[in-house]
Amino acid sequence: MALVNLYSDTQTRPTPAMRQAMCEAEVGDEQRFEDPQVTALCARVADLLGMEAAVFMPSGTMCNEIAFRLHIRPGGDEAILHRTSHPIIAEAGGPAAFAGAMMQPLDTPRGMFTGADVRAALRHPDRYSPRSRLVSVEQTTNMAGGRVWPLEQLRGVVEVASEAGLRLHMDGARLMNAVVAAGVPAAEFTRGFDTAWLDFTKGLGAPLGACLAGSASLIEEAWRYKQMLGGALRQAGIVAAGALYALDHNVDRLADDHANARALAEGLAEIEGVTLDPGEVETNIVIFEVAEPERLCAALERDDVRMGVVGARQVRAVTHLDVDADGVQRAVQAVRGAL
Repeated sequence: MALVNLYSDTQTRPTPAMRQAMCEAEVGDEQRFEDPQVTALCARVADLLGMEAAVFMPSGTMCNEIAFRLHIRPGGDEAILHRTSHPIIAEAGGPAAFAGAMMQPLDTPRGMFTGADVRAALRHPDRYSPRSRLVSVEQTTNMAGGRVWPLEQLRGVVEVASEAGLRLHMDGARLMNAVVAAGVPAAEFTRGFDTAWLDFTKGLGAPLGACLAGSASLIEEAWRYKQMLGGALRQAGIVAAGALYALDHNVDRLADDHANARALAEGLAEIEGVTLDPGEVETNIVIFEVAEPERLCAALERDDVRMGVVGARQVRAVTHLDVDADGVQRAVQAVRGAL
């Protein structure tokens, strides 16, 4: 029986049509701006996010690391971000190691904070304190269950940060999920931000890659840090073609993932031993509570269903293009049987 892999939307595999597009891609040296696929992809993402320029990266994590290095001055600068955000929980301390960043985590509801929260976190400017320098937000919120930042709430964060002279960065790993769920253009979400990036390896289904966008001067500097981190990709059109195919064919279908996530949440909520409010599920991430998540996930593996343990009582399941409605029902039945 085929595995129902809900561990993450990073588990997607390129479709035959995407593989064909990658196979037929014209390529060149992307570092010399001679790869037509990469050049087209960067221009498209810059336009999509309302920025001047973009650079293709191997991963979204590299986008975050380089963005922090662009904005943070080593020697005591501080980034304000949520406690559960990716740079804190899943980048091996990279912002500290690469950018010298101090982190001020905000422990606010739903993985999101307000302009007032940012204002309260600002450091008083003196020689004793780190300098408030950067605000970073994650759209959608991963470990808070795929929540979409409301546009007005983002506007409030941008306003306070800008008034205080801070830089703004958006981790857009699942930005297109927010776009589809909220019906808001990506450039509206990123308005006022200095940098933002878009990932192709999650619900969009490409095998690798992300694009970091910003002003022309910031992206020129980002190229330097890309080289420093060993991110030269050379004939990258093969994978950029997959990302272009994803933007052409796999954005609108994210709505299917959201519908499947709601169906999964509704099914799980009916099972004794599961704590979950289906009304909290906005996009493709479902996080629920059980008494013994490690034992549950081990039992699910034996039934060819995979989910991930994300806390002492929490399990995460993420829908994507490789999991259909039948797979969701199999997952619900597997959880019911295991519990």
